[in-house]
Amino acid sequence: MVPAWWLWIPITIAAAVAQTLRNATQRHLSTDLGTLGATLVRFLYGLPFAALWVLAVALIGKYQLPAISYSFAGWMALGALSQIAGTALLLRAMREQNFTLGVAYSKSEVMQVAVFGFVFLGDPLASTTVAAVGLGTLGVILLSPVDRQRPMRTLVRGMTTPPALLGLASGGGFALSAVGYRGAALALDTSFLMAAAFTLLGAQLLQTMVMCFFLRLAQPGLLTRVLGAWRTSLLAGISGAAASAGWFTAMAIEPVAHVRTLALIELVFSYVVSRRIFREQFARLQIVGLVVLVAGLIIVTLGPRRG
Repeated sequence: MVPAWWLWIPITIAAAVAQTLRNATQRHLSTDLGTLGATLVRFLYGLPFAALWVLAVALIGKYQLPAISYSFAGWMALGALSQIAGTALLLRAMREQNFTLGVAYSKSEVMQVAVFGFVFLGDPLASTTVAAVGLGTLGVILLSPVDRQRPMRTLVRGMTTPPALLGLASGGGFALSAVGYRGAALALDTSFLMAAAFTLLGAQLLQTMVMCFFLRLAQPGLLTRVLGAWRTSLLAGISGAAASAGWFTAMAIEPVAHVRTLALIELVFSYVVSRRIFREQFARLQIVGLVVLVAGLIIVTLGPRRG
């Protein structure tokens, strides 16, 4: 079997590019459909492409569809439902008076995912992993500080406020989601490609069903509007499915802490675009944050491997 550990790096970077496109499309859709409608688009219109990916992997790789076990179903449900919960908690944090504090604490996802990956899956916590996670988290905080003059002091003092607690819970939801998806992929007795594709299909199916049921009760007219916006939504579905396919495949190969840390490269892409295309200027603190973040990305990609 061809060693595949190194594939997680280009796959993660490609997923970050696809997610940047998906985010841009969802921001456009949220103007007409609202946050919940744009979120449903991500799952509903990504579902056909997730199914096509499973079919393509099966035909090209000549893999059989894996058997569904209770272990797989449990991990997959944990990942899918935790992702929805993380999104809901983040939206709730944004409605607080000091929503910036909540968003800042939600960025603790990378640190939480390292701990959860170690506790639930036994993913190793090497010194390089801890250093990369720490630098990545610090870099993100400095890039979008709550207080430009005293960013760290503001975070510590606001630790027990409702926005901070909601943000921490949101980061925990996203961290559990990543761990659940990796656990589901590892529970399948098949290649990493089929495991990732099959996990994604199951997760998006469950998420679509849950969100459609919720919106049917809470905002019944929104489902009709989502279906009516199918032209733009298809782009969000394709890019969203591509991004998720990348994350799932990378996490089927590599510990989630490494994947989620390298995924922060999306911020580097965003700042390069802002600088080159929009000619935006950055404060000194943001430049420091970008340097710290890049240092974390270098460590996580060049650190010692498992062989």
